[in-house]
Amino acid sequence: MKISRSSGILLHPTSLPGRGPVGSLGESAYRFIDFLHNAGQGFWQILPLGPTGYGDSPYSAFSAFAGNPLLIDMERLVDHGDLPETALETLSASPEHVRYDLAHREYEHLLRQALPRFTHASPERRTAYEIFCREQADWLDDYALFRSLHQHLACGDWSHWPQALRLRLPEALSEWRERLADEIELHRYSQFIFYEQWFALRDYAHSRNVSILGDLPIFVAYDSADVWAHPELFLLDDEGRPSVVAGVPPDYFSATGQRWGNPLYDWKRMGQDRYAWWRRRLSWNLTQTDWVRIDHFRGFSACWEIPADEETAINGRWREVPGHDFFETLTELCGELPLIAEDLGIITPDVETLRDRFDLPGMKILQFAFGGENDNPYLPHNHIEQSVVYTGTHDNDTTLGWWKSLDAQTRQHVANYLGHTSPQLPTDLIRLAQASVAALAILPLQDLLALGEEARTNRPGAPTGNWSWRVPSDSLTSTLAVRLKEQTALYQRLPYPRQNREIP
Repeated sequence: MKISRSSGILLHPTSLPGRGPVGSLGESAYRFIDFLHNAGQGFWQILPLGPTGYGDSPYSAFSAFAGNPLLIDMERLVDHGDLPETALETLSASPEHVRYDLAHREYEHLLRQALPRFTHASPERRTAYEIFCREQADWLDDYALFRSLHQHLACGDWSHWPQALRLRLPEALSEWRERLADEIELHRYSQFIFYEQWFALRDYAHSRNVSILGDLPIFVAYDSADVWAHPELFLLDDEGRPSVVAGVPPDYFSATGQRWGNPLYDWKRMGQDRYAWWRRRLSWNLTQTDWVRIDHFRGFSACWEIPADEETAINGRWREVPGHDFFETLTELCGELPLIAEDLGIITPDVETLRDRFDLPGMKILQFAFGGENDNPYLPHNHIEQSVVYTGTHDNDTTLGWWKSLDAQTRQHVANYLGHTSPQLPTDLIRLAQASVAALAILPLQDLLALGEEARTNRPGAPTGNWSWRVPSDSLTSTLAVRLKEQTALYQRLPYPRQNREIP
């Protein structure tokens, strides 16, 4: 599918301002969509929406299908009658940065209060709940049991559970479903509420002519309902533990590479049912969003395979993946898919061939453009229309932080390229992105707000201190919206009216 010339803003919902210790799908999210509309932006790019585990990274979730309960807007539960008006008095005052520790504790307490009251909800909501549980049972039942067991056993990842549960013996599953029935119902309810709120927010975005660009990690976490429920789809040893794990070799971000630790797929086994698990996953993601960026696209051509006992990613090797057969199958069964390829890192000709064969837009990062030769593909004069240009991504420093860290030679290259001696960053880089021939320009909100390194979202390889940046209150002003809309119009990126499409 082709992207009409347009632009958008990158911001994960957890970073939104508002009441409580973390951003939510509540009033601030609706006002952000209004800001996008008023600023002439056609896209809101988010990060993965799954329930986060260790490190609170959206790229390490307990499920590839579930939503993150921390994003639930508790004020809307009061509006629905699931919570009394006094319940929110216990919420912490809105901190300057995201506080996941507070959110986990406070939101779980509120959801436990809400569930009994939901049993007396209107017939329409009760029916909607029953339909949701029935239609999503293929992932919801396993996820709810997995999270309930995780909390009850409290002994680390699922490889430490009793053998009968690790092996998913039917008698053990039946016994524990009965023992943990109340907890299971809590997780089902939380998922229903999350998606009730998310789809309402998505529909509001559509009413304001804003499309949602989602994000799908290529790998899933080992400690997830997906690996526990479908171990046959992954390369695990006889004990159910990964024999090899995913990562990337040494690169721009790390001299020792990145050892992500995710289990690798058994692609041969997946191909036997024509990648049914992947088709379900993509279909569900494309129900939630309009386009999906596939993170680490190069992993569909070959992935960096690291022995599980290695502490770094240095001693890995490339393992080929049947990407052509995979995307041929998706195209045959689902038609054209609105996917964007995150084609960053070590990109070889086979990765480019796979991307181009299926006409998937790639990514152009302006922070990667300078300091080298003039044939650098990230320099704007080398961009192609079927691509998405960014000033930087969630893994980069902010553009202002990047500019301040540059050496003199690279700064001079930036100045020469811009044609003036005193570049104004991030303003000049935003203008380059908007002026690019690339069909879609995505701007991190931090760059629009001209924020420095302190506002960085993620530092790859750093185990803690990430994902905690939060939008300063009252920063999304009408003046900023007008200025951005004028620039967006200048470079012919104002959005066309949205067109509905069928979900595969």
